[in-house]
Amino acid sequence: MTLSANDKQIIENSIRNIKDFPKEGIIFKDITTLLNNKEAYGILMKHLHHRYSSYNLDYIAGIDARGFIFGAALAQMLGIGFVPIRKKGKLPYTTIGEKYALEYGVDEIEVHLDAFSGVENARVLLIDDLIATGGTANAAATLVNQTGAKCVEACFILGLSFLDGIKNLSEKTDVYTVLEVD
Repeated sequence: MTLSANDKQIIENSIRNIKDFPKEGIIFKDITTLLNNKEAYGILMKHLHHRYSSYNLDYIAGIDARGFIFGAALAQMLGIGFVPIRKKGKLPYTTIGEKYALEYGVDEIEVHLDAFSGVENARVLLIDDLIATGGTANAAATLVNQTGAKCVEACFILGLSFLDGIKNLSEKTDVYTVLEVD
């Protein structure tokens, strides 16, 4: 099921643009207004459910923190497990981590070592709200694969196509964006 132009417009119109946040020159895409718009959020989640119902997924992995919102809801709709990929130091059990570059430094995300246990060669969908440069998403896909699971696709509500994140991540896994921002 592809989204109609009207449905895409409803979703896009529900996302607020905040100029100069977190710094001057940046237009921040605020999804809180999408989340509190029951029509737009409903259209989005029904679309994602329809898209992924035939993927034979075992888990959805959501990237900290907005990926949790979409990932947990979609996992429940599909009747599968949800796994959080968190910032370093936030998970209570044995973890593996992956570092990635930031504009001014390095950060790290982690997943529980046994996050996908119980399912051999688990098929995992990675999800987050937005892909820009792709550093976090690439690190997350690497983590999924390092656990012995397979990241079969990475899904984002918004893709900033003027940056290289989608291109770079597509070398590691298939990438799907609901909306692209030029």
